[in-house]
Amino acid sequence: MRNYRIPALLLIPCLLFIGGCRKAETGAERRHEIRPRIVSLAPSVTEMMFAIGAGEHLVGRTTACDWPAEAAKVPVAGAFGRPSMEMLASMHPDIVIDVDLEEERNSSKIKDLNIRTERIVCKNPDDIPGAIRTLGKLTGHQRKADSLAGVIENGLAGFRKKNLLRAEKPLVYLEIWDDPFWTGGKDSYTSALIAYAGGRNIGDAVRKEYFEISQEWVIEQNPDIIACMYMSKETPAAAGVMQRTGWHHISAVRHKKVFDGFDNSLFLRPGPRVLEGITQMERLIEKK
Repeated sequence: MRNYRIPALLLIPCLLFIGGCRKAETGAERRHEIRPRIVSLAPSVTEMMFAIGAGEHLVGRTTACDWPAEAAKVPVAGAFGRPSMEMLASMHPDIVIDVDLEEERNSSKIKDLNIRTERIVCKNPDDIPGAIRTLGKLTGHQRKADSLAGVIENGLAGFRKKNLLRAEKPLVYLEIWDDPFWTGGKDSYTSALIAYAGGRNIGDAVRKEYFEISQEWVIEQNPDIIACMYMSKETPAAAGVMQRTGWHHISAVRHKKVFDGFDNSLFLRPGPRVLEGITQMERLIEKK
């Protein structure tokens, strides 16, 4: 029986061909893994995506996703928490990322379209670095995500250390809306933001995220600082507060520490600009 042997020189091209095919296949798989088409259903997620250099992955966003300016170029897939299934289907995303949905059954509808869903929830500033790292892994931008997450962690640690030295922590009333009156409770993101800035949220008396309040309740709490998170159509929001009946007894009104004109996304939206939001709140607290 003859022993047939394939000459080594003939084997080399075969091995290179097989190896090349495997490499090409692996490369394609890798590109699919690290360059997914993503629809963001939350402004905070959209901000974080752009902040880590992954904005190019976005094929859809919500009407509330207004930062950064480049986000306006991304097609709209619906409102915040209320995606359009037709629009989602037409965008052919690999992943849809949300923080909350107005109707939870929409999550099942998205999965029925054979689209992967991810939920990234940030309840307070401490959750932001982890959310950024998660997005880094999902998009293949881990290095930049880790770097940004580290900057935010160090910044938050600096604010915590500074607050330990504060002798006084003034009471802050964040007026999110005035018709009806709404503010953030103890479980809200805004409460944590105020704490990092060196203040105390009057809403901490209530174990909720956001809730409706009365004018009498605000007067009773007697905040030292009032920050209005909305734009008034007629007179400036701060001027309107100063003119309210019975509010002249409040410390913030007496000492003219009522403020408006903010970019409310810095205070109400957990995202990569969190340190900027805390810094602005800290300036209000320290303002003489």
